[in-house]
Amino acid sequence: MTNSTLGLLRHGQTDWNIDLRLQGTADIAMNQVGIAQIEHAAKHLDHGWDVVLCSPLGRARQSAEIVAKQIGIDQIQIEPLLLERAFGIGEGLTYAEWGEKFAKLDDIPGAESKSSVEQRARELLGHIKKTYAGSKVLAVSHGALIRFVLSEVTAGQIPPAGERLQNASLHILHHREDWQLEAWRPEPLGSNSIQ
Repeated sequence: MTNSTLGLLRHGQTDWNIDLRLQGTADIAMNQVGIAQIEHAAKHLDHGWDVVLCSPLGRARQSAEIVAKQIGIDQIQIEPLLLERAFGIGEGLTYAEWGEKFAKLDDIPGAESKSSVEQRARELLGHIKKTYAGSKVLAVSHGALIRFVLSEVTAGQIPPAGERLQNASLHILHHREDWQLEAWRPEPLGSNSIQ
C-alpha cells in the first residue's frame, strides 16, 4: 500500500483553446486569461504537495512555475509522460476542419494513436506509484492526456463522453491498493462547480 496522491491540473487557456484548434504537441503559449486562470487556481491549492511535475510544453511548464511558486515548491520537474497527445498534421486545425477531413483522430497522419496514449497513461500511473510512493504529486498536463489517465483509472466512466475538461481544472487520484478517483472537477479550480 503506497498511500500516494496524484493531482492532475490542466494548463491555463491558450488562443487555440478559444478557437477550438487541435494543439497537441504544438508549443502554444498561454494567453493572459490563461495566466490569470492558473494564478487564481494556485491560490485555491493547499500547500501539502511534495512535488510539482509538468509536461515539457511551455503552456504546462509556465502553469507549473506559477503554481509551484504559490505553494512553496522551489523546483518543478519535467516529465515527458505528461506530454499532450500528438495530432500530427492536424495540429492547428479547428475541430470542424479536422472532422471534415478525417473520420477519427487516429486517422490523422502523424497523430499518436489512441492505444499509444492509453499505454502512456498506464506508464505514467506506474511511474508515479513507483517513484513517488507515499507522496502528494501535482502534475500539470493537458486535456487529452488527463482524459486518458482518468479513463484508465475509472474503466472508461470518467470523464463522460463529450465532457470538456476546462483549463485550470484539477482532478485528484489516490493510490492505496490501486488507483482510485478521489475527485474530478471539470471546471477551473476555484470556481463554484465541483463534481
